[in-house]
Amino acid sequence: MALSGDVLLHSGTWDTARADAARQGEPGLDFAPMFADVAPAIESVDLAVCHQETPLAEPAGPFSSYPIFSVPPQVVRGLLATGYDACSTASNHSVDTGSEGLVRTIETLDRLGMPHFGTALTRVASRTPYVTEVEGVQVGLLSYTYGTNGIPVPSDLPWSVPLIDPDQIVADAAAARRAGAEVVLVGLHFGTEYTTAPDAYQLEVVDQITRSPDIDLVYGHHAHVPQPFDKVNGTWVAYGLGNFIAQQETSIPDTYRGLTARFELTEAPSGQFNVSDASYLPTMITPYVSGNPRMRVLDAAAALRDPATDPGLLPALRTTVAEVSADAESLGAPSLGLHLWRSWLN
Repeated sequence: MALSGDVLLHSGTWDTARADAARQGEPGLDFAPMFADVAPAIESVDLAVCHQETPLAEPAGPFSSYPIFSVPPQVVRGLLATGYDACSTASNHSVDTGSEGLVRTIETLDRLGMPHFGTALTRVASRTPYVTEVEGVQVGLLSYTYGTNGIPVPSDLPWSVPLIDPDQIVADAAAARRAGAEVVLVGLHFGTEYTTAPDAYQLEVVDQITRSPDIDLVYGHHAHVPQPFDKVNGTWVAYGLGNFIAQQETSIPDTYRGLTARFELTEAPSGQFNVSDASYLPTMITPYVSGNPRMRVLDAAAALRDPATDPGLLPALRTTVAEVSADAESLGAPSLGLHLWRSWLN
């Protein structure tokens, strides 16, 4: 399975999507070319999960980015075309546009055929774990956020945004098991922004929930920069996946570097599934250029091996692989088996 970081759209991303559509002689927005370079890696796994961090707008807009996001729903088609099978939705921006935006986001994902988990429209849905079949294995996916930027959760949908509560997460994982899940993954939107080390809150939450035998993997997003992998109480954790796509300040270069975590799970004779391989794919976002918008998410290691890669990108690609590797491995996870995902060997 593959787990990617924040889909955090800013105006440069939809300018690029509009330009990419025009290059093909089409109207509207097309996000698929932006993500096409990582599609071979994403399509190679049995389950690929994205994180739709922000509310979706109407197809014609209006669109807005920081601090109150309302972004083009056309991105969903781009994610589907890239090979993503489901998106988590619980984040600090979930209620940026109130209950209207939250409802529209869920209804849009449903209409476009993107399975999702995290935010919910009904009380029943909020208490029903998302379980999907992957190659004959029932996989439960859970999603939570540390908060909503001080914006109150809509009073008419008090159950709509699952907040991080270790006891509730453990209870939800047990409920997923009762619903038939053989593997349970927990996605957490948390951490200190632009900080590559997990903070005390992250460490505390992860330590508490990984004591549960019902949780097989924990992964995080929100910091917008890569964070390390580790094993906590015997459970693999990817603290922060960074940005999958975003257009943040170029003065913080790590926001243009991300990683996609890849975990292989194998069934033991007991019937329990265990992580048998853990790896990561460094990705690099090319910056927005006004007048010629061509933002791209690149598989950095594969691009370095591709003779067709623009030579001008090679220094940044080398730095991306080095920096992402240093961040991912900073807690010593290579001694536990973590390695670079060599996507070109798939």
